[in-house]
Amino acid sequence: MKVDQMLMEINPHLVEEGEVHPARRAEEVGYDGVWVAETGYDPFLPMLLTAQATRSAEVGTAIAVAFARSPLTLASTANDLQSYAKGRFILGLGSQIRPHITKRFSMPWSGKPAAQMREYIAALQAIWSCWNEGTKLDFQGDYYTHTLMTPFFSPEPNPYGPPKVMLAGVGPYMTRVAGEMADGFLCHGFTTEKFFREVTMPALTAGMEQSGRKRENFEVAAPSFIVTGVNEEETATAEERVRRQIAFYGSTPAYRPVLEAHGWGELQTDLNRLTKQGRWDEMGGLIDNEILTTFAVVAEPENIATAWHARWGGLIDRLSFYAPYRADPERWAEILADLKKLPTVAQ
Repeated sequence: MKVDQMLMEINPHLVEEGEVHPARRAEEVGYDGVWVAETGYDPFLPMLLTAQATRSAEVGTAIAVAFARSPLTLASTANDLQSYAKGRFILGLGSQIRPHITKRFSMPWSGKPAAQMREYIAALQAIWSCWNEGTKLDFQGDYYTHTLMTPFFSPEPNPYGPPKVMLAGVGPYMTRVAGEMADGFLCHGFTTEKFFREVTMPALTAGMEQSGRKRENFEVAAPSFIVTGVNEEETATAEERVRRQIAFYGSTPAYRPVLEAHGWGELQTDLNRLTKQGRWDEMGGLIDNEILTTFAVVAEPENIATAWHARWGGLIDRLSFYAPYRADPERWAEILADLKKLPTVAQ
């Protein structure tokens, strides 16, 4: 089992000379991969520093917003990072939702994000094929057209080949695109075992069958909500913060199907109403114990690996701790060692 470290917020200006980069610490502890999110910072400058700080760990974006960038722009950035990381870079992509694309990034929204993403990844592949294999660039689709690539603007073939592409999704249409077009799937933290088995896995399987691939050659990564602590106070703090994070995601209309799979659809309506009223601090109170334990693995530190495997074993190939709180590094190192012993799907 691969275990990854999520670096949710890295300000590259805060990594001072002489300081140990958090990615280096993660690698030294034993993490197999380090991921950078596109939240308060652009993901690619921190990713450059993350690649520089590590030697063997895979490094990736989880996620970079595809529709905020043209395929050519992103293909170039990813190609550079793949070369700089010596083949360890993973391009993790996501679509984001309409308000962010149109109001935050001021980019057009097609109304058919799954179809657009299928074409987006195909465009990336065509551009990389042009650079690495000398294929004539002649990509013409419904959303993107790339037909010009002169020698002056074409990089040398990448000695490490194109980066792996992993696609994030929640709904069945985008998930199927991941199975069909990408090298792996980035499962959203806001998911449950029931939703994954009944919605996500069938969609991934359909996509893989469409492209003639097998499950053992496809990687599924998932951030997992973890609630743990060495005493009641620490556990209570972890519970409260995880409840808030679950509530935050639960307020999003696009994620309502996950709640509906459990008969909790109206919870999304209630949470969304609180966001519009600015009552953010009250949202976590709507996440009762049943909902908490459905989304999160709740266990004492020494039992996390067993509890996680009981829920996700045979479904997930690599995991990260989606724990919105800071845990003791030495304690997490012990948990990490236990999780790394778990078999993967291919095994």
